Amino acid sequence: MKDVKKLIYNHLLNESDEKVKIARQAVISARESRDGETKSSAGDKHETGRAMSQIELENSEVQLSKVVNLQIELSQIDIKKDYNRVELGSLVETNQGIYFISIGIGKVEIDDETYYAISLASPIGRHLYMKEIGDCIKFQEKEITINNIN
Repeated sequence: MKDVKKLIYNHLLNESDEKVKIARQAVISARESRDGETKSSAGDKHETGRAMSQIELENSEVQLSKVVNLQIELSQIDIKKDYNRVELGSLVETNQGIYFISIGIGKVEIDDETYYAISLASPIGRHLYMKEIGDCIKFQEKEITINNIN
């Protein structure tokens, strides 16, 4: 189970690194677009184009900030720790699936097995938080039993 947790964790690190690269490139492109707006004889057109480029830049910066925050959350996880209850960093085996309590990325496929990377802020994450092996929760009309925590 610990090896699986490490594989999932590394997958999330790689995915977040890729998202940071894409977001950084979007910021650079938006900045270049904004700064490259040249004044034409139609002054209003220039100002509109510049304003649109500025909005695109701000949106790209917000997206970059979000993915950097995901990386910060990931860095707080100790994958070597043994967990007795559901908390950040635990791998939770249930009768309804296996959840890695980390960041809300969703479905992760590792060695033909499906895992779900969820955050504690997600609806199911809030229900599972601080539960122990053998505990049951009711979520979306389903009863979920915790079989193992690692």
